[in-house]
Amino acid sequence: MIIESSPNNLDLRQGTDAQSERVGALIFDALVKKDEHYELQPWLATKWEQPDSLTWVIHLRDGVRFQDGRPLEAEDVAWTVRSMIDSSVAGLITAKGGAFAAVERVETPDRLTVVIRLKRPDAGLLFNMSDGLFGVVPRGAGKDFGLHPVGSGPFRFLSAVQDKEVLVERNHDYWGDSPILLGAAATNKNPVASGHRIERIRFAVVPDAITTALELKKGSADLESNVIPLDMVYALREAPNLVTETGASSVVIYANFNVLDPLLKDKRVRQAIACAMDRPAIIDALWRGQARVANTWLPTGHWAAATNEQLPLYPHDVARAQALLEAAGFRAGKDGMRVRITLKTSTDETTRLLAAVLQQQMRAAGIDLQIRSAEFGTFYADVTKGAFQMYALRWIGSNEDPDIFRYTYDSASFPPKGGNRGRYANPRLDALLREAGATTDQGERRRLYVGVQQILAEDLPGIPLWYPNNEVLHSRRLEGVVPHASGDFDFLRTATLR
Repeated sequence: MIIESSPNNLDLRQGTDAQSERVGALIFDALVKKDEHYELQPWLATKWEQPDSLTWVIHLRDGVRFQDGRPLEAEDVAWTVRSMIDSSVAGLITAKGGAFAAVERVETPDRLTVVIRLKRPDAGLLFNMSDGLFGVVPRGAGKDFGLHPVGSGPFRFLSAVQDKEVLVERNHDYWGDSPILLGAAATNKNPVASGHRIERIRFAVVPDAITTALELKKGSADLESNVIPLDMVYALREAPNLVTETGASSVVIYANFNVLDPLLKDKRVRQAIACAMDRPAIIDALWRGQARVANTWLPTGHWAAATNEQLPLYPHDVARAQALLEAAGFRAGKDGMRVRITLKTSTDETTRLLAAVLQQQMRAAGIDLQIRSAEFGTFYADVTKGAFQMYALRWIGSNEDPDIFRYTYDSASFPPKGGNRGRYANPRLDALLREAGATTDQGERRRLYVGVQQILAEDLPGIPLWYPNNEVLHSRRLEGVVPHASGDFDFLRTATLR
């Protein structure tokens, strides 16, 4: 399988990049697993309860063992959490510790029960212990554990060479390979195929998309997932030895505004920009139709996602865009332009093409969109410190939980405390987020989060653009490859070789 970069750290307590989380999720197990509606289902945890808003009681599955034969017990879960929130425990410092900032202490009353005491209510705590984000490590695992990770997952780590490869092999003692659990995996849009299960995987690091496409075409690679751009996927569709699998994705591409900017502080200007965009045309031109328009940051089908009927929408409407700018006091100049705005992007080719198309579309509404591209490090540094008017990026994984709204738009989440890079502040939104984070009733949480999405759709501090499809290209000797919306590699558990 080709991946475009090496995992930064296969220890899921520390690895935050996509490769670390996707490969790491094959080596480790989480406490819970997300289903197709992003609701949490039992995994290592068989059940859980909250006797009060500051206490989580988690009951673990019996009989689970790490790949070195040690039993996985409550003390291992406790060590995993403690080591993420207290650097003195295992000597590691991790960005993921922020997801557990509400934890006061972890108790283990018996070998299969974990009790988590909180300083404040945190309804999103369990999500942060789900697949891809969290992996239970053996007690005592230190800061260098990611060099030779030992988990309880379906594949065991063999070796890794930076910028070259990661090797894993099948864990034949995996607890999750029981017929009951394999059946559950099959019903979760991941059918168990006929043939021989995959015994060993080499994750080959190939940063160049053209090289990846050639390796697949000539048969020296078997699989890639969202590595090559859509035009290359399209070109390889007719290759006799390859199959393309397409599925919905939870990834959302979005544009964000600096609401402190003199031009963009008026929401009518932001709404005008949204109306000037022709998103379906962009999807057809740049994504070959393999994307869906987004009107919220949460993925399609998410339990907390507002419906289109519940939200103010901004379909392509040049006249409406012009009227909004006129109402905001921006008259057309001799050149027809009303406002001049700079869009910052990375040098990623697809993003640059998007910027060029947006620039053309904006002109029709009287918006002169200037493009400033920079390599990702420079671009991201500007974004974090608020040195932008407007930028385009994507959310991967984080938007699968409604806590994304707190992280991106709560007034207490300005960097470095969170991802509110546009410095948006709305007391009503903050109050709804506090209330949603403190309640455990999912129906009430949905009602509150719909209210959050309605405020964001009206104020428009950012514009969700579209969800690109997952595109997985693989050789015909592989069967049972079904992409998951999160873009994970979980299908490798049950895929088979002819």
